[in-house]
Amino acid sequence: MNKVTVVGSINLDTNLRVKRMVKPGETIHAKKHYSAGGGKGANQAVAASRAGAQTSFIGAVGDDAPGKQMMDLLKNEGIDLTGIDTIADESTGQAFITVDDEGENAITIYAGANFAFGPKEIAQKSALLKNSDFVIAQFETPIAATVKAFEIAHEAGVKTILNPAPGEDHISEELLKVTDMITPNETEAETITGIHVEDEASARKAAAKLHELGVDVAIITIGSKGAFYDYNGVSELVPAFKVKAVDTTAAGDTFIGAMSSILKPDFSNLKEAILFGNKASSLTVQRYGAQPSIPYQKEIEAK
Repeated sequence: MNKVTVVGSINLDTNLRVKRMVKPGETIHAKKHYSAGGGKGANQAVAASRAGAQTSFIGAVGDDAPGKQMMDLLKNEGIDLTGIDTIADESTGQAFITVDDEGENAITIYAGANFAFGPKEIAQKSALLKNSDFVIAQFETPIAATVKAFEIAHEAGVKTILNPAPGEDHISEELLKVTDMITPNETEAETITGIHVEDEASARKAAAKLHELGVDVAIITIGSKGAFYDYNGVSELVPAFKVKAVDTTAAGDTFIGAMSSILKPDFSNLKEAILFGNKASSLTVQRYGAQPSIPYQKEIEAK
């Protein structure tokens, strides 16, 4: 069983179902409203845990009702919460998600407590990081905290996975030096490399650029086309499963969490792990919501 530690965001998601996206200056009626657990970090941790990994989390919530709600939700998933701080006088992160009938989404995030911790707090959780097979992080928490976490992991021989989302125009060299695997989608890959990714050929060029930046393993997800990987001279586009998507929220998070649950630290089963991640995300997009849509190990293995 892999030990996966996620350094990342915790949000309470407010979801709205609409027929179509609202235009500027327009008011429309929603068809459905509900709240659920979210945040890219929490989503990835839930996905890893449900897929069978022993999962720990490092992050923060506010001392408020949404914070207590999120802690309860994560505890029920069997995730080790000893690395989560409760920040006084700070709000728990929140996301406001609108999904239309085509399955597309628009998301607005308030970071709150997700930006209330840094390198000092990370250093206090070094034991969790060192006792892991993989450490995963995204860009919904402070970069300085992620750099510190990855440095601690690297020094201990623990593999690091960076999900560069939401997209950043520039990723610090300091962070890339301690990143073993990077997992952008096609838009994020273009933001980082300047190469427009739409197929296997363009993904290969973008991956080469990512290697130049110092990352050993590049995985670029290309929506319904699948996931392209390039590592140690081997590259391939692993096709996605063809399903009807109703909500793409958390699809990428599910892919990363599920993949990390079975990936070997030497990356020797990389294609197999990507296929497992593809299976998991294909189930996620057929359901509504972020964490409510994330599948369990038995579901993925049965697909």
